[in-house]
Amino acid sequence: MSIKTSVLSELLQAVPQLRAQIYFKSSLTALSHAMEDQVLAATVENPLLIASFQRESFYRQEANRYRRLARQSNQVYVLAAAETDFSNASEDYETIAFDPQQDALRHEWHLVVIARHYTTCLVCRERQNPALELYSAELPVSFDLDPARQFEGIWTSDREVSHIAADILLQRILAYRPELQAKISQAQRYFGLFRFSRSAASSAKSTRQAIAKQHSSSEQVDSDPFVQRLVTYLQASQYKLLKAYGSIALQERKERLVNSITAAIRRGSDTGQPLHPQEILKVAVQQLGQAVYASRCIIYRAQSTDATATISHEFVSSSVSLLSEQTVPLQHNPLFQTVIQQQERVYIADAQTNEQISTQALAAFVEQAAIRSWLIVPILYQGKLLGIIELHHCGATTYQWQKDDVALVEAIATQVGATLIQAEAYTNLEDLNQQLEALDRTRSNLIAITGHELRTPLSTIQVCLESLASEPDMPLELQQVMLNTALADSERMRKLIQDFLTLSNLESGRIQWHLESLPLEECISLAISRIRTRTIAEDLPEIVIQVPETLPLVRVDGDWLVEVIAKLLDNACKFTPADGQIAIAAHCYDSQMLEVTIADTGRGIEPKRLEVVFDRFYQEEGALRRTAGGTGLGLAICRQIVNNWGGQIWAKSAGKNQGSQFHFTVPISENRQEQ
Repeated sequence: MSIKTSVLSELLQAVPQLRAQIYFKSSLTALSHAMEDQVLAATVENPLLIASFQRESFYRQEANRYRRLARQSNQVYVLAAAETDFSNASEDYETIAFDPQQDALRHEWHLVVIARHYTTCLVCRERQNPALELYSAELPVSFDLDPARQFEGIWTSDREVSHIAADILLQRILAYRPELQAKISQAQRYFGLFRFSRSAASSAKSTRQAIAKQHSSSEQVDSDPFVQRLVTYLQASQYKLLKAYGSIALQERKERLVNSITAAIRRGSDTGQPLHPQEILKVAVQQLGQAVYASRCIIYRAQSTDATATISHEFVSSSVSLLSEQTVPLQHNPLFQTVIQQQERVYIADAQTNEQISTQALAAFVEQAAIRSWLIVPILYQGKLLGIIELHHCGATTYQWQKDDVALVEAIATQVGATLIQAEAYTNLEDLNQQLEALDRTRSNLIAITGHELRTPLSTIQVCLESLASEPDMPLELQQVMLNTALADSERMRKLIQDFLTLSNLESGRIQWHLESLPLEECISLAISRIRTRTIAEDLPEIVIQVPETLPLVRVDGDWLVEVIAKLLDNACKFTPADGQIAIAAHCYDSQMLEVTIADTGRGIEPKRLEVVFDRFYQEEGALRRTAGGTGLGLAICRQIVNNWGGQIWAKSAGKNQGSQFHFTVPISENRQEQ
């Protein structure tokens, strides 16, 4: 069924005095939840509620909420474009699946609530942004849900406007589900809805006056729940923003310290001289001491069998005495023994009263060093103790280090452990050179990509803002183009940072996996849907699915499996012309794994580069000569995800212009009865 008419256009034509406003998605989410909360709080009795979602994936996020809303009324209607299992049904509420290709609703967002003494409606249409489409290939997979999306539309509590919007949507519902005629007629009679058509436009004024008079004595609904919901949403958004800034700042601190230690390694290797572990420890203690604001930070080499250790490097604040070259007792030290046995940090809140400070030698060391609070972090490499990092707080009161500071110390301990092993294994020159070349390549690519991906949009944003500031008489249309371009380039920078954080979380093991048994076909369908919603359909090559229906269920985190398939499809679309083809196939790899293949007829890959394409920041054409866009992190992210569920990922290609095939394995669910 083809319905090209926009609900917003019909509403504006019916009520010409209305003026559409611009909203961000975050604002629409807050408004929608506030309108729904009026119903959930029982301040609105037995209302007519019509909600139109652009796609089924958006509806699924609110499905539980609408089941609760259905308990307040038997006149709840939900429209969405079907992607998987959404269909026309009459269960808790009426669901209407509109045509995702032919109906203008796919670009719109609507919510109408009508009761005897309360009406409100939100009718919006998503704005098409040409500047944003320029970078569509570089937008994140989750851009569909991003709050930076813009809409234009109407939000009002005017009864007449709400009635007209409800009538337009009810007619759209009847077009898909004519069997609801009796139920909809009942709602129209009960709520006093009227049929508004273009031929009746001349009588609109008198109709509005009659309705206004009829409801002039309507009860006022308490707006406090609505306002509180908006405030709560804005506070939650601010908290998320501050949390994101904190995460970026912590990551920057870690990278700065790691880079300092890496620079110490490079200084030795660049001169052709053996690496110096003492130089590594010296850099680490200085940088770490400044970063965590400890009274004293010390590092010393130690093994599990040592009786004592000598403090080799130290950082202290101005009011604390030095301990360099002094001896630390280890053999009869219960704290050191705990570190060896548990291979994890030990924290002493108050060293003056702690029962573990039980030996005379240890008590004398605590007194000499004036330690009040004590953090001991082992330097380990593959379970082998290489040394100790200690933080001392010397003061009249105890001190609790923040979680971020402790995580930073542990990250540095891990890095120091790795670099010490490298220093001790310097005789293996060939392996070390390969590591340094990989590090240099990563650094060079990082500099090139960040320089290009950040400098270019920053320059565009600066030009746009300077133009807006210096040209106050600029036409409104050109002002809007400038703003849209600036927003698009800021999104491009956010994509780069998001990919950095995603890969960092995967590599550090901070991702929580939610394993479930599910069909592979469903994940493929969702991934294809993502690609098609982010890319103009005419520019996509043909996508062919060759997945047997008899395949067993897979046991993975569904969201991350969709992420892998979507990134591989996105990669294939970048390098395959519009008249090419992409094929998705799957078969049983063995008794425990399924193999998924995504093959394309694009430009192909040189055989010698089939391994390095999964490296971080890899770009086939070079970081500054790219035509397809992207950060070079997509395949590295895919590898991390696949490895985390115990699978493998690899690439095959006969060479340039011969197409390429990407393969990965997925674990089969052990519960075969779920099929």
